Amino acid sequence: MRAWQIDSLSTPARLITQATPAPGPGQALLRIHACALNFADLLMAEGKYQSKPPLPFTPGLELAGEVVALGPDTTGATSSIIAPGTRVACYAGHGGLADYGCFPIDRLIPIPDSMPYAHASAFLIAYGTSHLALWHKARLQEGETLLVTGAAGGVGLTAVEVGKRMGARVIATARGADKLAVARAAGADHLIDSDAPDLKDQLKALGGVDVTYDAVGGAGFDAALRATRPDGRILCIGFAGGEVPKPAANILLVKNIAVIGFWWGAYFDFAPHLVTQSLSTLMGWYATGGLRPHISHHLPLEALPEGLALLQDRKATGKVVMQIG
Repeated sequence: MRAWQIDSLSTPARLITQATPAPGPGQALLRIHACALNFADLLMAEGKYQSKPPLPFTPGLELAGEVVALGPDTTGATSSIIAPGTRVACYAGHGGLADYGCFPIDRLIPIPDSMPYAHASAFLIAYGTSHLALWHKARLQEGETLLVTGAAGGVGLTAVEVGKRMGARVIATARGADKLAVARAAGADHLIDSDAPDLKDQLKALGGVDVTYDAVGGAGFDAALRATRPDGRILCIGFAGGEVPKPAANILLVKNIAVIGFWWGAYFDFAPHLVTQSLSTLMGWYATGGLRPHISHHLPLEALPEGLALLQDRKATGKVVMQIG
């Protein structure tokens, strides 16, 4: 089987050939059909992500494929659902950029027959992050104003969709007319170029912001903070712009603003029931046609460097998916 492998944090991944693994206790062997790329893949390859797999490792956080075999200690209710032949999506943390992989059976999410593998691989992290952050952490309410920064990116675009589904008025910021058009197609009500020098003033002219979903950081965070209404909430989702914000505590105090950190993957460890509940809601929305992942690039497995460059240079909209089998 083929697999991309990172041997050290100072060298790029290389495509190798190795034996197909056998599933261990509590695991399933998957034939991987698609793996979506995330900005976290870039950070993990440099040792800058909060999760640091031991070297060497195969990158690829989220994937979709078919169950081939179950390992020992997988009997019970879960294994009766995740039987060989089942089509599943998986938030793996790493290991998705290969022909086959072994993953914990409790990380596998059965997908409907109507969901292509490419959609399934691009679904869990982006939609899961946006829904759990907006529903559980920010408590977004119908009629509130939601600002989404980086709104044409992998998670930002889903935040636009989910926010509209929850009844919010959505302001989207992104760089350039083409990316803003993608955000509008996803349901954004107002569009602002993220390079605008008067971003704070434009946000205030629209009445201010109740909830900000920020996956970029930098100057956009500061503008959002200063345009946030009293009792507003700011979600820190990521720092794709490269600059970690340092919010002014005096503004937080005077305006009763909450800045909320959010890392979706950690919920699998301390509150998996919330992930299950959220993903169940999202799969229901997908089944009724309410959600459709936006995939700007489909690439073959061997084109991983090209796919990562699209993320690094911020040339992708929505998701980049590696088609594997």
